Amino acid sequence: MNQDTLVARSLASVWHPCTQMKRHEADPPVAIASARGPWLHGTDGRRYLDGISSWWVNLFGHSHPHIQAALADQLARLDHVMLAGFTHAPVVELSERLGALTGLGHAFYGSDGAAATEIALKMSAHCWRNAGRPGKSRFVGLAGGYHGETVGALAVTDIALFREAYAPLVRLAATVPSPDARGVQPGESALDAARRAAQALEVWLAEHHESTAALIVEPLVQCAAGMAMHDAEYLRQARALCDRYGVHLVVDEIATGFGRTGTMFAHQQAGIRPDFICLSKGLTGGTLPLSAVLTTEAVYAAFYDDDVARGFLHSHSYTGNPLACRAALATLELFDQLDPLAANAALAGRIDAACAPITQHPRVRHARRLGMVWAWDVDTSMPDFSRRYHRHAMARGLVLRPIGKTLYAMPPYVLDDEAVQHLGDAAFAALQATLAEETAP
Repeated sequence: MNQDTLVARSLASVWHPCTQMKRHEADPPVAIASARGPWLHGTDGRRYLDGISSWWVNLFGHSHPHIQAALADQLARLDHVMLAGFTHAPVVELSERLGALTGLGHAFYGSDGAAATEIALKMSAHCWRNAGRPGKSRFVGLAGGYHGETVGALAVTDIALFREAYAPLVRLAATVPSPDARGVQPGESALDAARRAAQALEVWLAEHHESTAALIVEPLVQCAAGMAMHDAEYLRQARALCDRYGVHLVVDEIATGFGRTGTMFAHQQAGIRPDFICLSKGLTGGTLPLSAVLTTEAVYAAFYDDDVARGFLHSHSYTGNPLACRAALATLELFDQLDPLAANAALAGRIDAACAPITQHPRVRHARRLGMVWAWDVDTSMPDFSRRYHRHAMARGLVLRPIGKTLYAMPPYVLDDEAVQHLGDAAFAALQATLAEETAP
């Protein structure tokens, strides 16, 4: 099917996510026919480097043969069985692997990141209720935090664009200052900014801990806030404060997990153990929707009872789907086989060099990288910078979608030298072209 026909049919029948559909009158969606490695292949014959891992989910490239073989094998054995009253090898093996990696256990599965957020929040509040403290039912998050767009997840998401229209439906959580290193004051370091934010958290918890079930944090990188990065000291102090005031610590590793920040999980750089960890996105290597929440033995024990009402009564029909679990297992096997954390350290250095013209651009502020996440804030007055930049990048065969005026890249772990150079050259050329429009008569 040709590009124009498929796009027309899509616009007539599909409501695309996170999109003002009217904008597709000027910028129609691009029809993709296939994908291999870091490249997307359009029905028009063009190819595009997937510089954001298809919304941060792809780790080892598209159509990876190891994951494909595992899925084909699983499909021939068991496609799905409900997890209520049944179990199967992929979900057991995956839960064991995730437990070994995180130091937590009793994995509870959902379909996506927002579902993981809601599972963790519900577990936390219900745990306190079962412990005889039903008043601990509120939550606190960071300014600029993002944890999903379902109604429960929006309660702890501090991005006005996503939640203002749904304010009457949302039971808003409190927010405390972000440790975003871009907010350093004169003479401060990122460490100082983290400590200052932790002091604000301490003041808030001292007053509100009796009604607070949990603090939820995106460790080290607040992605939707424009890849806001912070020092690991904030996580260490947050852990200590949650312990002191009897509040659960939820780490949202949906985007930061599975090597994105240079370690398997971002919170590990702080040497802490959370009460809950939320996982999704890279969990299946970008192949199938799956999320997981793991927690402590103490939380699990609070639900273990003869009384059904004290159980965690949450589910969806595809909880722990065998195919998705098998894809996740194959993805973890690739970590064992390829040692991507070590390989990424070298790859990141090559990408740094290729993107140096962006980092050194006079209109770029706060150039930063953590692991395999790059970000540059662009000094521009263009209100539609993101849209314009994306258009110019696509014209050069590169998928990058700035967040506001923050240009970022989060590519798969499989870029060869050609792809690395293409990323740097096309990203820089798109920036030049976009800024030229700002000064054009």
